[in-house]
Amino acid sequence: MDKAIVIRPEFEPDRRIIAVSDIHGNLPFFLALMEKVGLTPHDILVLNGDLLEKGRDSLPLLRHLMSLSQTHTLFPLCGNCDGLVLRFFESDALDARFFSSYLPRHPESTLRQMARAGGFEQWEDLPKLRQDLRTAFPQEWAWLSAMPTILETEHLVFVHGGVPSLEGMEELDRWRCMKNDDFLSQGHSFDKWVIVGHWPVTLYNPRIPSSAPLFCRDRKIISIDGACVLKIDGQLNALILPSEESEAFTWTAWDGLPAARALDPQNASADSVNIRWGRSALTLLERGEELSLCRHLETGRELYILNDYLRQGADGLECEDSTDYCLPVSPGELLTVVRKTKRGFLCKKEGVTGWYYGRLSDIMV
Repeated sequence: MDKAIVIRPEFEPDRRIIAVSDIHGNLPFFLALMEKVGLTPHDILVLNGDLLEKGRDSLPLLRHLMSLSQTHTLFPLCGNCDGLVLRFFESDALDARFFSSYLPRHPESTLRQMARAGGFEQWEDLPKLRQDLRTAFPQEWAWLSAMPTILETEHLVFVHGGVPSLEGMEELDRWRCMKNDDFLSQGHSFDKWVIVGHWPVTLYNPRIPSSAPLFCRDRKIISIDGACVLKIDGQLNALILPSEESEAFTWTAWDGLPAARALDPQNASADSVNIRWGRSALTLLERGEELSLCRHLETGRELYILNDYLRQGADGLECEDSTDYCLPVSPGELLTVVRKTKRGFLCKKEGVTGWYYGRLSDIMV
């Protein structure tokens, strides 16, 4: 796995393009999102990497996509998680320094899902497991092997992690195109729209947690990873283009959460914090029944955090992504509900997570 594999298909001008990234083995979310967008065989569906790993249904999802590709126009690109699964099939190079420790700790991994389905689950003998998987899943192996790294058209580039330039993309390191953390902070700009996943968009905003696609119009970059599976309030995003040359982008998402209508108005916070992965160290100030008062060490901010979001990390107390942001809400607006507490509701509106302290109608499943 060295150089990037670039494909340049022709997209007919009258066909809608739907881009989805970072499904992470969540088949129910993918099916619900495709129903929501009304996917048809006339559409072009681009899957922008990380189809597999972390979720419980990687193998069923893979098989569903293989079947879907027989009836629909489907372009699956390889993400770093997909690349790891493929690397195990192809080589033993990562056995000692990765798979020997990863597989015992991750029963949900794609490789262990395959092993269970084949009736030979074991991970102590990696060469035997590799041979068993190659024998039992040749079609899945072939489908993964055929996944390119980059898809380029006249006006668009799709790549999981990102690229430093649109020149000489065939010479780029394949792995760096798939695993390219914090891409938007690298300062790149392009003359075509570059659509990426990999880095959950909520990690970019220090104040407000939003899983909605992030549009950098001046730099022609769109980041669409909604942290599906990775975050309790994550979502699976679909970026929708009416045609290849159009810039009339729209999006929709599926988060699987129950919904309710707001009955009272609420103003947005004037100031707030978004505690994000890798920046979540805390000091506990006061333990509560449902939420505890904590100080966020990076910002010094004091806020209440859900007790079931608290955990003991290697270096002390930390938390799942948390916020004290209050959503702007008008009566009648539909919210999805992440948590109900005695203090209020942790909700989502248009991809943004925040607190709502008004009344809600009956919560609809």
